[in-house]
Amino acid sequence: MTTKKTTISPLRQRMIDDMSARKMVTGTQIGHIRACKRFTAFLGRSPDTATPEDIRRFQLHLAETGVSICTRNRTMTGMRFLFRITLRRRDLADEIYHIKEPQKVPLVMSRDEIKRLLAMARSLHVQVMLSLGYGCGLRAGEVVRLKTGDIDSAQNIIRIVQAKGRKDRNVMLPPDVLDLLRQWWKKRPTRYDAGIDAQHRWLFPGRRPGKPLTTRQLSRVFQETVEAAGIRKPVTLHSLRHSFATHLLERGVDIRHIQALLGHDKLDSTARYTRVATGTIAAIESPLDILSKSRKKPRKSKT
Repeated sequence: MTTKKTTISPLRQRMIDDMSARKMVTGTQIGHIRACKRFTAFLGRSPDTATPEDIRRFQLHLAETGVSICTRNRTMTGMRFLFRITLRRRDLADEIYHIKEPQKVPLVMSRDEIKRLLAMARSLHVQVMLSLGYGCGLRAGEVVRLKTGDIDSAQNIIRIVQAKGRKDRNVMLPPDVLDLLRQWWKKRPTRYDAGIDAQHRWLFPGRRPGKPLTTRQLSRVFQETVEAAGIRKPVTLHSLRHSFATHLLERGVDIRHIQALLGHDKLDSTARYTRVATGTIAAIESPLDILSKSRKKPRKSKT
């Protein structure tokens, strides 16, 4: 039995080396390679032979075939890296443009929906992970990559190590989440990491030895729980993080504190939750109400 070996072209290998030298995460590298493969398939030849007209035609092709703006911009980012960094063709990189993506209001779950969701978790395992997503505002990848040593019960914080943008941050450790984590630690399977120091063990080990649970597996159990809870909104696992930020804002927590908890670089990223904080919005007094009050002048009492 012979095994097929995947051959990598010198150009692709050079691009991979350029990305690795810049410490790009695996997901970004895969996205950039996928973008260049798409352009190569359209072109029908090596991308190092591309012309400005080829790039113009490709961008028009993406627009005509109904590719989403998000996908199109990601494709262009990968191509720009190829031309600007690997091929040193700044003239071609300058032909690439991005389209402004429409700003959408984050989909948020109500407090009642969150309660139903957590109540319908099929196991302690699932309940702990969903509680971390909502109670601490963690991304899916941050939940599954938690290690025992990241939980600091003495200071009531969770350390998020090298998250998006290669940034560390601290988030709160709610008492209810700590209690669930302690319950889970007693039941957590140890067959794959019994020989590993406790501080370095994954909190949520996956099916593969030495690897954590995948975000795909977590997303699947989330959707199963959403269905069991009778929630009809098209929510995703990230909706827990949106709900965390929105509910804090509605309670009057300073937006800069929320920014730090979420790990946002720019306040603008956090400020979008002001558009969905329904409790805060409903409490704002309309100028029409003020106008009506001014018309209703109190009557003078007769003396």
